[in-house]
Amino acid sequence: MLLKTIKKSIFNPQSSRCFFNNFFTKNNTKERRLVDNSFGKYEIVTLWNVSKMHDVPSHIQKPSWYKAWTSEKLPDEIEIKNDIQIEKMRQSCKLAKKILNSVELLIEPGVTTDFIDEQIHKLIISYGAYPSPLNYLGYPKSICTSINNVACHGIPDDRPLVEGDTLNVDITVFLNGYHGDCSDMFCVGQVDSKAKQLIQVTRECLDIGINVCKPDEQFCNIGNAIEEHANKNGFSVIPVFCGHGIGSYFHGQPDIYHVGNDLPGVMKAGMVFTIEPVLSQGGTDVKVLEDGWSAVTTDDSRTAQVEHTILVTNHGCEILTC
Repeated sequence: MLLKTIKKSIFNPQSSRCFFNNFFTKNNTKERRLVDNSFGKYEIVTLWNVSKMHDVPSHIQKPSWYKAWTSEKLPDEIEIKNDIQIEKMRQSCKLAKKILNSVELLIEPGVTTDFIDEQIHKLIISYGAYPSPLNYLGYPKSICTSINNVACHGIPDDRPLVEGDTLNVDITVFLNGYHGDCSDMFCVGQVDSKAKQLIQVTRECLDIGINVCKPDEQFCNIGNAIEEHANKNGFSVIPVFCGHGIGSYFHGQPDIYHVGNDLPGVMKAGMVFTIEPVLSQGGTDVKVLEDGWSAVTTDDSRTAQVEHTILVTNHGCEILTC
């Protein structure tokens, strides 16, 4: 996901449960702050310990930033992909969605996001792909896990999940030279009705944004439609987080705003980009924590985000991460 201010499964559920018992963080002395306010009852997330980066086997194709903080080579204008590029995008997006579908089996109270990251990292490389976020501008993990009041870019750490948490898991894979990107929301055990409504409306907003997409449609109408639906249901759209063009590059043109705007630009068949609104129960202001990545709401409100990668076709659009 582009932050404008910064520019089913192979897992065996039974064996996983046995491993979880040895992986739980016990007697952890980290501060845990529970709030019970107009937004609901849940924990405010603070920074915990982050383990070292995972290695990637030498045979796997890697993006430019694997060993250094190098910048991406981006097209000078919005890329119109040819049939070969589109097919490669379909493959990478299909894998990203397959990986995302595996996440739910890993989520339960007591499990850490660090453990989830480790398992998903292993799964991604088992398919011969690279986890795109790993070392991207120095990001230390293979996925993003944003819990409760974390709006985006949460770093997996040793905090055990607790009953009532909601979290976004963002998966991007680099396969055969192309990135596929998607994310979804997950609930830890039973969550309250306010959290469920937030997640449901966020998913509706994504669907509404996707339904806008077709040739010669203005990009701004994605954000106009999304914000109208969010506001109608009592939620805010956090404006600094944008969808983005994607292909052999991770983040490129166009920027896809999820709030009302009148910026120029029209869609053309062959364009590929993500739509990934972040909705808040409260205000739209966020701050980045000391880790340099985790963006949290300043009013401690919970957020939700969902994401698909979209191809504009001659007659509408195709969800590549469906």
